[in-house]
Amino acid sequence: MMHILKKGSDFSEVDYEAGVAILVNKPLGWTSFDVVNKIRHRLRHKYERKKFKVGHNGTLDPLATGLLMIFTGKYTKRIPLEENHDKRYTGTVKLGATTASLDREMEEVDVVDSLTVTKEQVLHGMSTFHGEMTQEIPIYSAAKINGTAMYKLARKDKKFKPKSKQVFFHEVTMTDCDLPYVNFDILCGKGTYIRAFARDLGAVLSTPAYLYALRRTGIASYDVNEALEVDEICQAINPES
Repeated sequence: MMHILKKGSDFSEVDYEAGVAILVNKPLGWTSFDVVNKIRHRLRHKYERKKFKVGHNGTLDPLATGLLMIFTGKYTKRIPLEENHDKRYTGTVKLGATTASLDREMEEVDVVDSLTVTKEQVLHGMSTFHGEMTQEIPIYSAAKINGTAMYKLARKDKKFKPKSKQVFFHEVTMTDCDLPYVNFDILCGKGTYIRAFARDLGAVLSTPAYLYALRRTGIASYDVNEALEVDEICQAINPES
């Protein structure tokens, strides 16, 4: 059974070298690597070592918040086994415009003057996302083509055919609709790009669309409400640093 650190956990005698998994609430604007690096830095100080193994099991984009699982020490060997879990997200899609990155990182383009989509059409459109589907990976992603990340090619305006992959949607629910904004709750399989879901929902509705906000609320049976803030973790690891 994995040693999990979460809200209410006792940090007093944790062996980070033997390994633990930490439930972290990733802040807005941080990369997943930022979180790993912050915790690794604190562990290096604690153990007075230049190197310390720390990793995570599922990248969140900088503009996304929510649950990130961090693994330390020998537990980093578990990461490949812990990457296959279903994940749950809440967020917002904006209809009637898009961006090159499919999120708020870039400026809106293809803005529609008058959005004619109805709430009923959105509900029907969401109902088409169920089971295994082919998803074109966003061009601004770390997926590689001939060894080069697609986002690097995109930033250089290189022409290329984006990769596609098979993903799985268990549940797609509309939680609110105040057009052009649509709030959702999604339970999906590993590797699903929610930015691509936003784009594809727009395609079903014959309008541009992009991901306006995203929060990961669950990984397998782990819930973001159990997660610790980064500063809490760092203080618990080494209060004197």
